[in-house]
Order: sequence, then structure tokens, then C-alpha cells
Amino acid sequence: MEGIQVREAILLSETIFDKMVTSLSGLPGIGRKSATRIAFHLLRMDPNAFQLFIGNIKDTKENLKFCKLCAGITEHDICDICSSPKRDSNILCVVEQPEDIFFIEKTNVFSGKYHVLNGAISPLDGIGPEELRIAELEARIENQRVEEILLATNPTLEGDATASYISSVLQKFNVRITRIAHGLTVGGTIEYSDQYTLSKAIQSRLPFR
Repeated sequence: MEGIQVREAILLSETIFDKMVTSLSGLPGIGRKSATRIAFHLLRMDPNAFQLFIGNIKDTKENLKFCKLCAGITEHDICDICSSPKRDSNILCVVEQPEDIFFIEKTNVFSGKYHVLNGAISPLDGIGPEELRIAELEARIENQRVEEILLATNPTLEGDATASYISSVLQKFNVRITRIAHGLTVGGTIEYSDQYTLSKAIQSRLPFR
């Protein structure tokens, strides 16, 4: 009975449903088919659970902001990582987007601080160095004692171009510049690796002993 009521409601409000599917399909990695399934799931949700879901999204949008120092996600003006005395201020990890911080933090192997560029150099998309937070990075190096810059931009043509550009800009500073290693996925095989990844793995080779 409930399923019939849902179908009838959709037939009567097809335009509203289509709008919801269109909105959901605008999310990263969500196609029209997946958006439709999500839309149906939302329609079938318990009203209380749905209101909690909507409330969480609203709270996130209203209360989260970008850190004034590193541009990561935070509830405060300065994020917990930037303000933590336990983090090594001498090392800055430069990433393209705020979400990159989340994934690096999950590894539990980096104890320094971060700097978000808000993108990568991409001439085809009209994104040049002036659109990125490179000037802010230089200011941080000048105003605080930074010994190492770890360039953790994505291992793509745009990410590599951005890393190369930043490396050249920072040559005027007395700072060590490193780059995240490129290589084959653990558990992967050479046979199924693309040419770009394989070439980077060879170029980034390390001593065995």
C-alpha cells in the first residue's frame, strides 16, 4: 500500500521529483541513475529520520567554515590542526583541496600542518597560479619557521605542473621541498597500470637496501 502511495505521489508531482533527482545528480560521482535511487530512498525514509538527515546537512552548511590559516574545514576561525601545539609547525603539507587533509590524516603518519591551494594549475580550465593560494603559502613561510614543504598535489598532469611551479617559486626560501612518491598501487600489477603511473613509478624509484 505504501509503495502504491509513493508511486501515485510521484506521478502527481513528477516535476518536483525530477528537480530532486537533478539536484542529487549534481553531486560528485552521482549519476542520474544513482540519483534516482537516492531520491526514492529519501521518499521512503521515516519522517523523523529524514528530518534528522536534513538537520545534519543544514548544521554542516551553517556551522562549518574554512580555516583562516590553512583553508581546511573547521567549526572555528582556526582549525584544530593549525592551533594544536602537538603538530610540527616546521612542516607544511600542501594539498589541492580541503578534503585531501581528511584522507592524509586517516593514515596517521603525518604530524605536520597543512596548506590548501584550492585547486591546481589548469590552463584549459582557466586556472592559473594567481587563482591558487600560493601567495598565502609564501607569507606563511616568511612569517613562521618552516623547514620543509611537502607537495602533496594529486599525481596528475595538473597536480605535477602545480608542484613544479610551486617548487620553482619557493627556491628563494631556505626550505626543503619534497614531493609525495608516485608509484604502483599496493597489490596492483604492472600489466594493468597505465603508462603515466608506470613511468612515475620508475622515475620515483628508491634504493632497495
